[in-house]
Amino acid sequence: MQTLVGWHIDMEFREDGDRTRAAALVRLGDGTEYRGHGAASRHPSDPPQLRVGEEIAGARAMMDLASQLLQKAHKEIDEVSGRTSHPLR
Repeated sequence: MQTLVGWHIDMEFREDGDRTRAAALVRLGDGTEYRGHGAASRHPSDPPQLRVGEEIAGARAMMDLASQLLQKAHKEIDEVSGRTSHPLR
């Protein structure tokens, strides 16, 4: 039997001159929420490309979320197994 599980992710961006900030929120199936943050800065010699700043800042926010979720998973593994798990790097 298959179980369908879904997570909901919201992403917001704030632009301030040459700087883009991203905030990501993931809502897990049990209602737990995690927030991640990322930023990107445009070099003064680069042409203004709003989308690129969003992609970089958004990717960094999702990497922050990924790190938090890996830590959560390893903590749960450690609690059940009674030993320290080792994340792949």
